[in-house]
Amino acid sequence: MTPRATPGAAMTGPRIPHDQTGPDDAGPSTENLRRVWGNFATGVAVVTAHDGRRPIGFTCQSVVSVSLDPPLMSFCPSRTSTTWPLAREVGALCINILAARQHDLCRQFAVSGTDKFRGVDWSPTHNGAPAIMGALAHIDGHMVSEHDAGDHTIVVASISALSAADDGTPLLFFRGGLSGLAD
Repeated sequence: MTPRATPGAAMTGPRIPHDQTGPDDAGPSTENLRRVWGNFATGVAVVTAHDGRRPIGFTCQSVVSVSLDPPLMSFCPSRTSTTWPLAREVGALCINILAARQHDLCRQFAVSGTDKFRGVDWSPTHNGAPAIMGALAHIDGHMVSEHDAGDHTIVVASISALSAADDGTPLLFFRGGLSGLAD
């Protein structure tokens, strides 16, 4: 029999108190949700599409592999995104997984109302979506479904093509900031 660990014993640093909620409460505070989820490092990607006139894209950190057979992925744009509705109309897209050195590019694609592709080297994928040069990987796909999920939309997409760099480290989002992997 394996002994059970004492709750919290493996944790280091100051402990974040649990939100105490009753059956009628709305749940944890937004502040505590951000603080706790901030401890879960995620890769950062730029979702791109081409509407026939211009390239469009936005930064997204909620990208995940869903299924190997059939190959599916998902990502979650904010419901306040002004770019996602444009990409939705196209349907064909590319997930560009950013490298650690692309933190400025990440910020560039996170700002609304600007020319996000200014100074960005890219080439069209087989489905026409922009593949950003220097990204660690490109995953081409087509939107399959959307699901409302609070302040975000869960998008499921089929995967039609893949490419990846042979080396490099990923850009990570951790505790509200961008960083790379430590050696």
